[in-house]
Amino acid sequence: MGSHSRPFSDKTGGAIDRKRERERRQMLQLLYKNAADLSTKLVQRLLDNKIIETTDVEAIRTIFTNLSEKLSNMEEFDIQYKIAPLRQLVVDPNFISLYLTQYVIEELVENDKIQDVYGDDLEIYRVIDSVMGVIRPQN
Repeated sequence: MGSHSRPFSDKTGGAIDRKRERERRQMLQLLYKNAADLSTKLVQRLLDNKIIETTDVEAIRTIFTNLSEKLSNMEEFDIQYKIAPLRQLVVDPNFISLYLTQYVIEELVENDKIQDVYGDDLEIYRVIDSVMGVIRPQN
């Protein structure tokens, strides 16, 4: 039998996939290591930009810290399923920012410590990404 080689485009695609997976793992590790600090900054940014109103800032910070730690151990499928409704929101999105945006829109809004959530999906994403963008590798 002759050798079977992969077409050039498959090699390129494989290299791109490996790079994305490496970046994804790196981002999740940084999120986990800096969960408390990033959560504090995120909640403050959400409050400063009047995206959320809350009766208990510390409880919301704890929610985001726990979510950040949990996110680093989630399966890729679960993350992709959660962000599916927002995948087309921006070009080249930060998947962690998308996940947290969807969390705010779907679940945080129902929390008894939240009085209200303001802004559309894009506004919420931009505020969240302004904090979470620091863990994204620069190309």
